Amino acid sequence: MLSGCLAGAPQPVIPVAGGGLLLRPWERADARAFLSAYEDEGTRRWHTHRPSTVAQVEEWFDGYRQAWEREKGCHWAVARDSGEVLGRMALRGVDFEDGVANAAYWVLPAARGAGVASRALAAVSAWALDDIGFHRLELDHSTRNDASCRVATRAGYLLEGTKRSSAVHDDGRHDMHLHARVRGDR
Repeated sequence: MLSGCLAGAPQPVIPVAGGGLLLRPWERADARAFLSAYEDEGTRRWHTHRPSTVAQVEEWFDGYRQAWEREKGCHWAVARDSGEVLGRMALRGVDFEDGVANAAYWVLPAARGAGVASRALAAVSAWALDDIGFHRLELDHSTRNDASCRVATRAGYLLEGTKRSSAVHDDGRHDMHLHARVRGDR
């Protein structure tokens, strides 16, 4: 893989199979919806790094644009064709030398249980593996987060193991499941 394949182009809008969803770059107008996710107890339980103001969200969005330009990360809003934000999808820790990146996601409460996260994860994974040429995508989640485990599995990520006491959450350290999808997996 060659670096330069992301920064040389605008961040794409990626269609999501199965009903009027897409992944698109974050816009300033999305800041309130983004912040509302972190006001939700279900999101807060699994995400300890969180913004507390719209201004802070806007700073994060600026950082997301810079991450794209520096080829360090890719961050999208999961949205309906109408523009309504349903969630977040990201590839972080982009490493072109090894062809590896880490997926991360959340969805707003109204979108949970409808397959939004798994379809969005499948779409970004196909783009990263097939179009961009990454070799391996990883994700991890608390072993206590059964919903995230289902999302990963439905999107074709195989469970590879458990990282003991690997991440801090509000209620202490959690063991984390490691999932991965490798180019050629289906």
